[in-house]
Amino acid sequence: MSKAPDVGYGKPPASTRFQKGRSGNPKGRPKGRYNQPPFDAVLGQLVTIREDGMERRVTAAEAFLLHVTKRGLEGNGAAARSAVEAIAKARASRIATAEDLRVIVRRVVRPGSVNRALEPLRMARKLDRYRKTARMVLEPWVVEQALSRLGNRRLSPEEQATIVRAVRTPHKVRWPEWWEIAS
Repeated sequence: MSKAPDVGYGKPPASTRFQKGRSGNPKGRPKGRYNQPPFDAVLGQLVTIREDGMERRVTAAEAFLLHVTKRGLEGNGAAARSAVEAIAKARASRIATAEDLRVIVRRVVRPGSVNRALEPLRMARKLDRYRKTARMVLEPWVVEQALSRLGNRRLSPEEQATIVRAVRTPHKVRWPEWWEIAS
């Protein structure tokens, strides 16, 4: 007795199974759909970075550019070239899109509640970042700029002591010659 060929549902006859010049997947993968990695999805995500002990959220693209720039400044020639090229491209795109800028965002704060604005501007820092009511201390550069605007006006020793207590690192401030209170 001869064995019957294996033919049936999903099992076409062997003579027609694999035709020459015909793909097994005629529709195939759609062109251009998966050819490039999803850079926009990955580089558009927000990540947290730490600079000088302070955390801030930036896009992954910006974090990558900061990392490449840092490596370039450390002496890596290829990273330096990549950073310069990326910065040039960013400048060119910023100039091209600068004309499209139409929205200016203003944040109004209540009198006495400028803390929300001081930290992102890096003008001040909370002494305890986990407490909502923590004391804020000024960055040295803010104090230097404020003192340079005084002109000929001099501060009393009490005012000077108040300012020294309000600065995060008073030993880093370049105090004017007339300053009396030691930091």
